[in-house]
Amino acid sequence: MNIAKNMETIFLAALVVVSATSFATASAPAPRLAAPAAVQARVDAGMDANMTVVTVSAKRLSAAEKAQLEG
Repeated sequence: MNIAKNMETIFLAALVVVSATSFATASAPAPRLAAPAAVQARVDAGMDANMTVVTVSAKRLSAAEKAQLEG
C-alpha cells in the first residue's frame, strides 16, 4: 500500500474517528477539578490538635513465620 497515494483517505478516516469521538464524549459530565471541602487538607502553621495518631508496637515476622502463614 502506497501511503502517499492514499493520504486523502487516511486523513478522512482520521477525521471521522476524531469527530465520532468528540460527539460521543460531548454529553459526558465535566470532571471535577476540586475536591469537596470536607476532603481538602487544611494548611496550618502546626498540626491539628484533634489528629489521631496510631502507634503499632509489634515484632516483625521471621522468614519461617511468613512461610508458615503463606503455606
